[in-house]
Amino acid sequence: MFITQHMTRNPVTISPETTLPAVREILGKGKFRHLPVVDGENRLIGIVTDRDLRSAAPSSVLPKERLKACHSEFDQTPVSAIMSRAFFTLTPMSTLDDALILLDREKIGALPVVDQEQRVIGMFSTRDLMAAYRRLFGLGERGSAMIVVEHDGKRKPLSRIAKVLEEHSIRFTRLIRTEPEEAAPERIYLRVNTYNISAVHQALGEAGFSVVLPKIPEFIG
Repeated sequence: MFITQHMTRNPVTISPETTLPAVREILGKGKFRHLPVVDGENRLIGIVTDRDLRSAAPSSVLPKERLKACHSEFDQTPVSAIMSRAFFTLTPMSTLDDALILLDREKIGALPVVDQEQRVIGMFSTRDLMAAYRRLFGLGERGSAMIVVEHDGKRKPLSRIAKVLEEHSIRFTRLIRTEPEEAAPERIYLRVNTYNISAVHQALGEAGFSVVLPKIPEFIG
C-alpha cells in the first residue's frame, strides 16, 4: 500500500531558470500536467502546472502591439516567476490512503514524492492512485463483484465472513465494516472474485448473514 510501489520513478524535473516556452514544450510532449522545479541538488523548490502556464500566457484579445510585447516577455520569463512555492509532498512512507486524503483535500492532481533531503524521487498522480486501487482490489477483473451484507449483530462479523469465504475457497480482496447510519443497519462490504455469485450468497446466508440487494424503483408510465 506504499505509494513507492505505484509512483512514477525518476520524473521529469526542471530548473528555476527554465523558460516558460520550454516548460510548455515539456508538458506537451510528456502529456502530464505537473512539473517539479528543483535546485542543482534535485531538491524540490517549487511546482508548476499547465494551469499556471495558461494563466501566464498572453491574452489573445490584447491589441496587436501589446500582444507582441507580451509574447516577447513570456518567451523570456523563467519558470521561477510563476511556480508555486507552497506545495504538498509525499514521502516513501506515505500510503495510498495518505495520498487519497491529500489529493482530495487540496483538490490537486499530482504530488511530488521526496526523500528526507527533499530530493524528488517520484511523482504520484490521481491516475496512479486509480491504477493502484484497481490492481490492489482486482477492480475490472473478470468475476470481480461487490457484495453487501447486513451485520447480524453477533461478535466478530469480519472474522466469521472471512472464515466462510476461505472455507468455500472464494477469493476476496476487500472486507470493510462501515459505521452505522441513521435508521440504517450496519453493513459490511466485500469484494470477491468469482463467477459463482449465487454460491457466495448461499454461503453467507447459511452463516447467518443477509445479503443486501439493490432496490429497483418501479417505473411509472
